[in-house]
Amino acid sequence: MTQSIPFSWSTVETQVSQTALPPEKLSNDDLVLRCQDGLVPERSAFTELLRRYQSYVEKVLYHLAPDWQDRTDLAQEVWIRVYRNIRKLHEPVKFKGWLSRIATNLFYDELRKRKRVRPPLSLDASYTLQDGEREWEIAADKPGPQEELATREFYDRLRVAIAELPEVFRTTIVLREIEGMAYEEIAEITKVSLGTVKSRIARARYRLQVQLQGYLEE
Repeated sequence: MTQSIPFSWSTVETQVSQTALPPEKLSNDDLVLRCQDGLVPERSAFTELLRRYQSYVEKVLYHLAPDWQDRTDLAQEVWIRVYRNIRKLHEPVKFKGWLSRIATNLFYDELRKRKRVRPPLSLDASYTLQDGEREWEIAADKPGPQEELATREFYDRLRVAIAELPEVFRTTIVLREIEGMAYEEIAEITKVSLGTVKSRIARARYRLQVQLQGYLEE
């Protein structure tokens, strides 16, 4: 007597359709899975991931190091690390956050090598977190000329205030406020205790508040 084996045509059809689809038609998760399928990432799938996320990597590096002339080289190194390590990503849905940590870790490694303070990031540029697009802005429906001038002056002063922070404070506040990283992630990247991370962020915020007190009271 033969025993029937449960069989789902829908599962097979889904697998076949995903295999047949060109990379540009696949979801981000499926692209990651396809890159993890062989001994080395599939070229076409990896190229599509790079196309979709290249501008995001460039934006992350710009916020962290706006004046570095070698940001293009750093971005290339980010993708080299992604290529070598993508099989280690256990949850494809977290690819964007994982990519952000690779870029941030690379920046921090380079910062340690250079051992000097860098000018601040552009805080009035939009930036992307995992939950969507956000912007540094002052809420206003239709700001007038005076309000626009005040806003520009505020951001100019803010950039100066960020630049005047000690390097460890500036880097930590960038990772927290711009990259949106958790305290635990920052502690792991900067290789200091969780308490030290919280202390640095609190002290950085206090210094910025003191520097910008005149603007904040208006």
